[in-house]
Amino acid sequence: MYSPAAPSEVVPVADPKPGESGAWYVYKCEAGGVRDAVYRPPIWIPDGPQQGGGAPQPTPAQLALVARNQLRLLSPQIKANPADEQLVNLPTWLWLDRGDWRDVSATASVPGVSVRAVARPSSVVWTMGDGNSVTCKGPGTPYGSRTSPKSQSPDCGYTYRTSSAGRSDSAFAVSATVHWTVTWAGAGQTGVFPGMTTTSNADFRVAESQALNNGG
Repeated sequence: MYSPAAPSEVVPVADPKPGESGAWYVYKCEAGGVRDAVYRPPIWIPDGPQQGGGAPQPTPAQLALVARNQLRLLSPQIKANPADEQLVNLPTWLWLDRGDWRDVSATASVPGVSVRAVARPSSVVWTMGDGNSVTCKGPGTPYGSRTSPKSQSPDCGYTYRTSSAGRSDSAFAVSATVHWTVTWAGAGQTGVFPGMTTTSNADFRVAESQALNNGG
């Protein structure tokens, strides 16, 4: 799921005021081929100042808000190693599907004016279910088949110190929340919107690791 932070200061009205000039606008999604199955009704945008004596148009900031509302951000796909069951005191590697760690954009246009909003993933906060959290600046590094199980992830990992025994379903409820920065540009203007987030959840079972006796 995704959720915006505080709303922008530029807010299209739901219905026109009596005698107000403007137009109804419909959404056009350009989110990297991701189909938006959610119906979004048209919105009313009042006319901005007339430019060059022509017909009045919405301001770039108003179009930017329309573009921002078109952004369809994918929820992160959680990956971890060990894949099936984590072990106490053994490093857990955390990462997200790299195909989801990319810019997402959308454009709103009227004749002569086009504004593009871009959301960029900036960090991910892992809530580990045991009361601790980890913040990673990128999607994390996938675990390699030739990597030692005792090796720490170079950029995104965690080590459990207690088992999940006694928890609901004997597992820790883990979540990964990606934070996105959102900017816009068009008609010679730029701006920044409040950030957005997407979150996915998973259950991690953590067992007590067995000590290895290598003595003679």
